[in-house]
Formats: sequence, C-alpha cells, structure tokens
Amino acid sequence: MINTEVKPFQATAFKAGEFVPVSDADLKGKWSVVFFYPADFTFVCPTELEDLADHYAELQSMGVEVYSVSTDTHFTHKAWHDTSDSIRKINYPMIGDPTGTITRNFGVMIEEDGLAERGTFVINPEGKIQIIEINAGAIGRDASELLRKIKAAQYIAAHPGEVCPAKWKEGEATLAPSLDLVGKI
Repeated sequence: MINTEVKPFQATAFKAGEFVPVSDADLKGKWSVVFFYPADFTFVCPTELEDLADHYAELQSMGVEVYSVSTDTHFTHKAWHDTSDSIRKINYPMIGDPTGTITRNFGVMIEEDGLAERGTFVINPEGKIQIIEINAGAIGRDASELLRKIKAAQYIAAHPGEVCPAKWKEGEATLAPSLDLVGKI
C-alpha cells in the first residue's frame, strides 16, 4: 500500500460541534493522518485519541490534519464527545464509517467483528500513503512516535536523495545513499 493513492470515499465526521462532510479530496494538498480505531466508548481507544488531541496543535503547525475513523456513526462520535473528558479534547474530525467502506479501503477491517484494526496511515499532499502502522487491539499507539515519523517523511519529501536512519530526529544527520557508503555503515 505504500505510495498508493487513497481510494475514493465520502463520509460524515463530527468536528467542533458540527457534522461535516469529508472525502478523499480533503486529504490532498496537505499531509494527513488517518487514524483507525475499533470503537467509541471503549478502553484503549480514548487514550490514543486523547494522546493525538494533546499533539494536535503541533501536528497542525507541521501542516498535518488528523482524521480519526471508526465504524461507529458520526452521531455516536458526538455522544462520546459530549460524555467523555478525554474525547472532549478532540478538535480534529472524527469520521463515522458505519458501512465500513473507508475501513475496507485501507485494509484494516476485522470482518467478523465489523470493527477497525488500530491502523495509522500517513498520507502526503499528493494523496499517497507514506507510512502504515497497524497494532494488535490491546496495544495502544504513541503520538510522539507518530510525530517523529511524520517529520522524517516530510524531511525526505523536501530533500530527495536523502534517507533518515533509525531513530532519526529532526535536526540530526541524514544519509545520502551512494556506492561510497556500501559496507561503511
């Protein structure tokens, strides 16, 4: 799926007290994170979504929009937002995918349960998937690690011919692959 274009979709999201339309076209022209989670009103999910909410301002300053997605409806997202202190912090769009179209498009549907895997997808401004992370249901994700990966993806996009080594952090040295480096790292 890396470097493939996001498949077309249309959905409704809950954002800032309103229901708003969202489609694949909204993912183009900027960096995007599509963050799938199994279900509203659960246990690990609110901790992950709150962690993203806590990092949302930094992500926005990097030109990144976040879209959380579950197979719940946008109405359920609103109810969860209205009743949970953790979810009340969210300012990014919470997409409802009750038909599972988006979840299937990204290959993270657990068919027997009708729920999404914990899948994270980073999409470049051209609408192409650059990063994929899928965790088992009991393993929560870390937004600070996601930030590091997005910074690396943005750096590489702006600096063709360079690559980011393991544990690379913004401001650290990168590598320029060449015959001269073979066997010397």
